[in-house]
Amino acid sequence: MSLLMTSRPIVINPDLAYSIGLNEAIALQQINYWLKETTSGMERDGVRWIYNTTEQWLEQFPFWSESTLKRTFTRLKTLGVLKIEQLNKSQRDMTNFYTINYESELLDEVKVTESKRSKCAVPSGQNDTMEEVKVAHSIGSKRTAVIRSKCTDDPTENTTESTTEITGKDSCPVAVQPDRDVLVTDQAKQVLVHLNQVTNSRYQVSTTSLQNIRARIGEGFTVDELSLVVDYCNAKWGDDLKMSDYLRPQTLFQPSKFPGYLKSANNWDKAGRPERVNGEWAREDGIFKPSFKNTDYSAIPPGFRG
Repeated sequence: MSLLMTSRPIVINPDLAYSIGLNEAIALQQINYWLKETTSGMERDGVRWIYNTTEQWLEQFPFWSESTLKRTFTRLKTLGVLKIEQLNKSQRDMTNFYTINYESELLDEVKVTESKRSKCAVPSGQNDTMEEVKVAHSIGSKRTAVIRSKCTDDPTENTTESTTEITGKDSCPVAVQPDRDVLVTDQAKQVLVHLNQVTNSRYQVSTTSLQNIRARIGEGFTVDELSLVVDYCNAKWGDDLKMSDYLRPQTLFQPSKFPGYLKSANNWDKAGRPERVNGEWAREDGIFKPSFKNTDYSAIPPGFRG
């Protein structure tokens, strides 16, 4: 059965993706659908707000992990194109409501178009029309190579060879690719934004805040792994007045502690991310079962039972 149009497709606007990023464009277009084409949500001061749980959002974006979803929404809020607020009056109701800032310049079609025209940001020939480019398909590529290749975040990566003969207009020079230090720093900033969002902190982009994050990314750890450690430690320490002070970049990502935090975070994630209640994990599935419950107190001398 073909995958083409078997259900309502997710729409991607190329100009929007150029302006705010591919994942962000996918999510924002879906939010726009809920705001404009349904009666879901609620209206407050003339503005419509909608809400979905994390699970409901993931049903709409089954190709994303939970950390990717949260990072995408955080990025949209940071860009100023998405507003996220808790509108219910009850302090115990932490439901997030979402609406779009339609006044953002990043959503202005005219300004985005002008920005695209003013930059030569892609390799030579990629934006020429089909009449201007003659493509000779390689006969050496095989489907098996495509199957074995790993997915990357670069949508322009080719899995088959091609040669192009450019005719007509002068083309833009090949865009300079950012060096590794720039990429690592950008990823470190994503982690810092996630940390601020989850812990309601305001750590600034500085050498002190980014040092340990950049070091862990430089060692090969991913943004998702660092973000998972943030989620886990916040769940464990967030309600502890003493331990919550350690929800900071210098502590979470220090070289001697991070591998252990990550191991525990992976176990916690596999267990369904149980909540912390009265200093204990609410779920006892073998991984998070409190060890002291199995202690044989009869073997402990009087005065040492705590």
